[in-house]
Amino acid sequence: MSDLQVIVEPGRQDVVVKRSFDAPRETVFRAMTEPEHLARWWGLRGTETVVDRADVRPGGSWRFVEKAPDGAEHAFHGVYHDVAAPERLVQTFEFEGAPGHVLLETHRLEDQGSRTLYTARSVFQSVEDRDGMVAAGMESGTAQSLDALEEVVAALA
Repeated sequence: MSDLQVIVEPGRQDVVVKRSFDAPRETVFRAMTEPEHLARWWGLRGTETVVDRADVRPGGSWRFVEKAPDGAEHAFHGVYHDVAAPERLVQTFEFEGAPGHVLLETHRLEDQGSRTLYTARSVFQSVEDRDGMVAAGMESGTAQSLDALEEVVAALA
């Protein structure tokens, strides 16, 4: 059972997500950064994620395209600012359908023996941007992606 927490405090520009995984952080980091694994968990259930690029290094860029069963495509991209395997990944995130609304994500993996605590902090340009993302279903999408990440991690462990 997932211990997912999505923390959205009124009036703030950030969202904090916490969840634990039943695997060492090296395994979780691999699943989060290797393209063949990314495509298996990133995005909503029922969609296909195509990893256009994932150059996971400081200054490297990423772009993923999420393809829905009805043929709709939604693309997302960003730049990796910091990559410190296996404990931290800092990147920007931008939905190509709403250009100019860039957020900065910091993903941390904390070693808890055979388990890993994942904490992500997404900082938006404004409270309005943050609230719009939350209203658009961010919590549900995050839960779906992290549940799928758990499946990938379990297969790798």
